[in-house]
Amino acid sequence: MRRRIFFVPTIILTTLLLASCAGNTDTAQNAATSEATSTSDETSEAAELQEFPDVVDAALTASGDEFTVAVTISSPYDTPQRYADGWRVLSPDGDVLAEHQLGHDHANEQPFTRTGGTFAIPENVDEVTVEGRDQDNGYGGATVTVEVPR
Repeated sequence: MRRRIFFVPTIILTTLLLASCAGNTDTAQNAATSEATSTSDETSEAAELQEFPDVVDAALTASGDEFTVAVTISSPYDTPQRYADGWRVLSPDGDVLAEHQLGHDHANEQPFTRTGGTFAIPENVDEVTVEGRDQDNGYGGATVTVEVPR
C-alpha cells in the first residue's frame, strides 16, 4: 500500500512538469513567430524605402577582345509599375562601356541574374563598375566593381 502513495505524487509531479514544458514551448513558438513577423515587417519597410535596385553580384567573361557581364540585381519593391529595368557598365572615369535594358519586372525572381551582350573594354581599364537602373528613378543603388580578366 505504501508504494501507491509514493507512486501517485510522482505521477502528479511528472504531469505538472510536462505541462509546464508544453507552456514554455508555446511561449518559445510565439516568440519565434513574433520575431519572424517583426523581421518581415522590417524587410517590407526597408523595401518601401529603397529608391534604386541594388547590384549584388557581377561577373565578367572575356572572349578575345570582347566581354559579357552577368549581373545579379535585387529589387525588393519590384512591381509591374516600378521595377529594375536595366544596368550599365562604367569605367573608373565614369564612361559608359555597355548598357542593358530589361523588358519586364522580375517580381517572382528576387534577386535575378541576366547576361548582357558583348562589349569592349579599353586596354587601360583594369576594373569596371556595374550600376542598376529603376524605371522611375534612374541609376543608383548599390554597385559592384569587377576586375577585368585579361
